[in-house]
Amino acid sequence: MDYFDLQVNGYGGVDFNSDGLTADDLHKACAKLEADGVAGILATFITEKLDLMLVRLRRLVELRERDPLAKRIVAGIHIEGPFISGKNGYRGAHPLDAVMDANCETAKCLLDACGGLLKIMTLAPERDAGAAVTKMLADSGVVVSAGHTDASLDDLNRACDAGLKMFTHVGNACPMIGMHRHDNIIQRALHLRDRLWLCFIADGVHVPPVALQNYLKLAAERAIVVTDAIAPAGLGPGRYKLGRWDLLIGDDMVARAPDGSHFVGAAITMRQSHANLRDKLGLGDDRCRQLLVENPRKAISK
Repeated sequence: MDYFDLQVNGYGGVDFNSDGLTADDLHKACAKLEADGVAGILATFITEKLDLMLVRLRRLVELRERDPLAKRIVAGIHIEGPFISGKNGYRGAHPLDAVMDANCETAKCLLDACGGLLKIMTLAPERDAGAAVTKMLADSGVVVSAGHTDASLDDLNRACDAGLKMFTHVGNACPMIGMHRHDNIIQRALHLRDRLWLCFIADGVHVPPVALQNYLKLAAERAIVVTDAIAPAGLGPGRYKLGRWDLLIGDDMVARAPDGSHFVGAAITMRQSHANLRDKLGLGDDRCRQLLVENPRKAISK
C-alpha cells in the first residue's frame, strides 16, 4: 500500500531534527521509508530555538533538492511548534525555553525557510492572538493544525474561522492525569470533527485500541492516521536521539521521557499501523486505505 504519512520526525536511524543531517542520511531514511511501503511523508521539525529551526529547515530543503529519491518521498514539511502551550503535559517533549506566543514575523521566517515546502504547521490557538498567524499561514496555502494545546472551544472556533483545518495527534499532547474528565481538549477536538481533519497515532500505546476505535468512528470521513515516527522507526529497540532527548526505546517501540511522564514520539511504521488497524480494530481494506493513504493526501491538497 502506498502509505502517506503527515508526521515523520525521522526514520531508519536518521533524525531529521539533527544538526548533522547529511545527504547520505536523508537518502538512507527515504530508501527505508520506500522499502516499508511509504510513498510520501512530511518531514517534521519540532520546537527549538528559532535560529536552529531555520538552519535545520534550510538544510533539509537543500539536501532534498539534490536527491531525486528524497524529492519523491519528502512531499513537504510539517513544523510542530514553536507556537505551542508551555503547560506541562500539553507541551509534551518540546523544550520549554523555546516555546513562544505566535507572531507573524517568526511564522514568516519559518515559512520562508521551507522554500515552498511547508504543508502543515501545528500551533496552539490560545497562543495565536486574534488568530492572526493562523490566517496568515492559511492564506499562504499552509494547513494550520491545532496541537500541544489546551485551547477553549471559543479559541478553536475562532481559529477555524481564520483557517484552522486540522488537529495533530488527538488524544496525545495532553496530561495523563489532572485533566477534567469531560471538559477537555480531546472532547473539544472531537466536537469539531465536521470542521477539522483529526489525526491519530495507531501504535496501540499512544491511544489504546478501544479509545482509538471510538475516536475513528466519531471522526468518520475526517480521520487520518500518522506515525509521529522518530529515528528508531523501521529499526528496533535501542538507544537513539531526538532533538535534545537521549532515548531508550523498549520492546513496545514507544519513546518515553526519562521520568516516564510523557511520550517522546513513536517508533512504529505505517505498515505496523496498518496491521494494528486491521488486526486490533477489525478495519477493512477500504477504511485502512482511507486512513493511511487517501485522507492524508486530501488534507494537504490545495
